[in-house]
Amino acid sequence: MTASFVAYVDESGDEGFKFLPNEQGSSRWFVLSALVVRKENDLQVVKLAKQAREILRKEPKKPLHFRELKHEQRVPLARLIGGAPVRTVSVLIHKPSIPEPEVFQQQAYALYRYATRLLVERVSWLCRDAKRTGHGDGSVEIVFSNRSAMSYDDLRGYLLKLRDDGTERDVRVDWSVVDPAKIKAINHDQLAGLQLADAVASGVFFSVHRNPYGEVEDRYLRLLAKTVYRNKERTEGYGLKFWCADPVEIQRVVAAVDQGRSVA
Repeated sequence: MTASFVAYVDESGDEGFKFLPNEQGSSRWFVLSALVVRKENDLQVVKLAKQAREILRKEPKKPLHFRELKHEQRVPLARLIGGAPVRTVSVLIHKPSIPEPEVFQQQAYALYRYATRLLVERVSWLCRDAKRTGHGDGSVEIVFSNRSAMSYDDLRGYLLKLRDDGTERDVRVDWSVVDPAKIKAINHDQLAGLQLADAVASGVFFSVHRNPYGEVEDRYLRLLAKTVYRNKERTEGYGLKFWCADPVEIQRVVAAVDQGRSVA
């Protein structure tokens, strides 16, 4: 059966823990984001990427990489996505807030897998809620931007264990709409949805990542604000899931989304 939704997933930041002064070394933040679209609207994602290339004066088949764009190019791309019929979910992990970082250093990609768990939980809620309103069976096809060094068999196995083992506490994925065995990984340049997910992840990342001068750039997030998944008017814990020990920082980012929605 064809899925009701497609969730395109990409990340921004790295998973290292070697922090250096002036924001050098490993990034303080790791962001994993999903751009979720109804299957029936998937072609609109392709058209949106085509429109973005035309606006940015890129070659027709040139893959879009948010970090390779100048600020004045990122802004219209974020605005285009912000006005599209999509929803976004992001997990924002402030690595210095992790009390026992060695847990994630003992095994490669452990932090990525944990972020995936948090992301898939929220994507499943979003799709389940849409199912309740009569939009198909709510099932979601999850497509990751391929990381050549990472095993997606291991990632599928991790999620299958969460579903079947029952030893992990507080796993809140709605498995009725997610089948871990069907998760796919495709190269970034092959799918427009992955290129737009890259823009979402990087746009969110820049809202929390401080440059060497201590500044953040939250304009991209404000432009994306209408797409951020909300539940009962609540963004935190849904469209934005934080692991951060600083409540003031969390509130600052949530406020940027609220501001973006109010002016959209």
